[in-house]
Amino acid sequence: MSTKKITTVGMLCAMAIIVNLMIHFPIIPSVSFLKYDPKDIIIVIGGFIFGPLTTFIMSAITSVLEIMYRGGTILDVLMNMISTCTFALSAAYIYKKMHTKKGAIIGLTTGVIACTISMLVWNYIVDPIYFQMPRSAVVAMLPAIGLFNIIKSGLNMAITLFLYKPVITILRNTNLVEKNNDGSHLSHDIMVLAAFILVTAIVLIFVFQGII
Repeated sequence: MSTKKITTVGMLCAMAIIVNLMIHFPIIPSVSFLKYDPKDIIIVIGGFIFGPLTTFIMSAITSVLEIMYRGGTILDVLMNMISTCTFALSAAYIYKKMHTKKGAIIGLTTGVIACTISMLVWNYIVDPIYFQMPRSAVVAMLPAIGLFNIIKSGLNMAITLFLYKPVITILRNTNLVEKNNDGSHLSHDIMVLAAFILVTAIVLIFVFQGII
């Protein structure tokens, strides 16, 4: 790994930690232990630039750092990494294979689905151990857990589509990313899709929070 790549990945990890510190809130009251944070956006952008392996490295770094300032256990690191990797790594892998607008959308959509399914399975396995509760109680929470992950991942998908091109342009202009990695395939014609997903996710959050 080149010095330039290490520097860029380090900067992206720092950005992921900063946004995690600034934005961290529950979406659905019945599963308030699950909290939204936008670090996956930065991690998937790193994956779009450098490939799926980078998403795993960034996920590991940010997950370990997060328990250092928020507290937690090895299970928190595990769940955090599974959630991030199933979303960001899936998206980055498909985008690497299909380096087009269509590939980005398919990759991110696959990431939303993969994250939702994997977190249903892993919460079913881990929550009875972590929270010392009967598995039947976890089963009752699975619909809310699934909905949380759809909203969270959908929101991260929409924001990624908005931010990827500006972020890659800044990194390119500062010579931290080569021009052949500029991600220019993500043009303005997908902004309508991103806006629709973003507005839908925000409305659902407002509904669950009792704002509307």
